[in-house]
Amino acid sequence: MNTYKADFLLLLAAIIWGGAFVVQRMGMDHIGPLWFNGIRFGLGCLSLLPLIWYRRKKGITQPFLYPTNRNTFLKAGFLVGTLLFLASILQQVGIVYTTAGKAGFITGLYVVMVPLLGLFWKQRPGLGVWIGVILAATGLYFLSITEEFTIAYGDFLVFLCAMVFSLHVLAIGWFAPRVDCIELASFQFGLTSILSLWAALFLEDISWQALKGAVIPILYSGFMSAGIAFTLQIVAQRDAPPAHAAIIMSLESVFAALAGWFILGETLNVREIFGCILMFAGMLTAQLWPLLRNHRAEISA
Repeated sequence: MNTYKADFLLLLAAIIWGGAFVVQRMGMDHIGPLWFNGIRFGLGCLSLLPLIWYRRKKGITQPFLYPTNRNTFLKAGFLVGTLLFLASILQQVGIVYTTAGKAGFITGLYVVMVPLLGLFWKQRPGLGVWIGVILAATGLYFLSITEEFTIAYGDFLVFLCAMVFSLHVLAIGWFAPRVDCIELASFQFGLTSILSLWAALFLEDISWQALKGAVIPILYSGFMSAGIAFTLQIVAQRDAPPAHAAIIMSLESVFAALAGWFILGETLNVREIFGCILMFAGMLTAQLWPLLRNHRAEISA
């Protein structure tokens, strides 16, 4: 696969994920967040099974219950699945009280939160990360903080979601070299589905009519966002240069704002747009600075 094709597949994945914020918002008009997440992540789990079957058939990976890595896989699955459950519920409830565009940009803050959390593991963030944090924090102020220095309820929940997603990314980074990532993704989707459906039985009501009204958002979130986009990312990142991948994947938040405007008629004022620009610049800086530094080091060597 050439670089241009890989970049196109990553762009397509970013567009699908950006659109997911809109359909998640639309789904909340019919059913509760727990039912929505339970069904969509269940579909996401199932959608990856054909890819897992293909990889096993080709001998690319061992079955996840293979004795040598069974315990590690189960530990990883339960940890990242629980974190995904918490993050997805915070996002899904928060998106009811904010716009799809805002949710996309605030969720993207996990990009700059991850290296900061690395401080607890004695990992020292570089200058680019600190610049990215300052830009992103300033952008969040313009996007979500009012003149009375308060933050909207929905924006706050999505911000908490970004924090949990940061822990989720760190956990996956720790386990990724030790287990198969595709099978781990399917397992975490399945666990998130089970936890969401179990909680929904006690906390939310549902009717077939409500489920029928949410079927398109659920199918999009389950198959397109989880199954297809995730597969596109896996395939494309084998050939896409890291700098290309960082930039294109960051566009997810931009596509969320565009989709919110085009489909839902959401708008941002000048202050909020300025905040989005700063946040996007912070995300890019945090991701690209280490890559550019490594590139300069290779040239010097």
